[in-house]
Amino acid sequence: MPLPDLTQAKRELDERGFVVLPEFIDPTWLAELQQATERQFEKEGEKAGSEFKTETGSRRLANLVNKGETFQRVVAEPRLLSFIELVLGSEFKLSSLNARSANPHNEISQPLHADMGAIADEHSYWVCNSVWMLDDFTTQNGPIRVVPGSHRWKQLPQDRMSDPSEPHPDEEIITGPAGTVVVMNAHAWHGGTANRTTAPRTALHAFYARRDKPQQQYQRELLSESVQESLDADLRKILALDDSLNDEVTKNCQQRSGFLK
Repeated sequence: MPLPDLTQAKRELDERGFVVLPEFIDPTWLAELQQATERQFEKEGEKAGSEFKTETGSRRLANLVNKGETFQRVVAEPRLLSFIELVLGSEFKLSSLNARSANPHNEISQPLHADMGAIADEHSYWVCNSVWMLDDFTTQNGPIRVVPGSHRWKQLPQDRMSDPSEPHPDEEIITGPAGTVVVMNAHAWHGGTANRTTAPRTALHAFYARRDKPQQQYQRELLSESVQESLDADLRKILALDDSLNDEVTKNCQQRSGFLK
């Protein structure tokens, strides 16, 4: 299935706050990502996700750029970056690359949130996320819910809802086969839902920010020296490794999540 052209994608991102890209990940690459992600979960065990935050009811991985070329390819994928640019403009950087796997037999849903608790500022939007479906997303296994148009409200869910964990009357559920990628204006209210099936549901989250805003995970501090030395100029730029402004805005940032404490 061909990807939507950028004009169509921009319209969807502007109006609804997200665009769904079926068959974005080819089968060979998908298999590599599935295997690499599961190996990393097994390797890290109970410590998985500890560089950032853990989440009840889900397995998490963080700092994935540090964990192999398979993951590094994700954050620098040119087709992806062209869609991210539609939200953030040309000056953006990686904020984090994580994995989230919703546990089976799990009734826990994420509250609606905006990533990093971000509200668009006078320069417009500054956070954009992409969800890489490594498994099929069905209505029962913990798909994403999103409130279309909420990225334009310049409010957080807790400002308008008594309980952001409850359903919103306008929310939509995003499903799709493995290999689908969803690009989302991360100011849009969204959250993972309960996985009521017998198998985990896994996705990668390649999350980007405008260059003048903090990274969710400070790449310069998290990436090993050997990994940093191995990266080409394009990757170093997307990771903001040689960016003094990023060092300034990220070092003392306290807000790193929209809902995890």
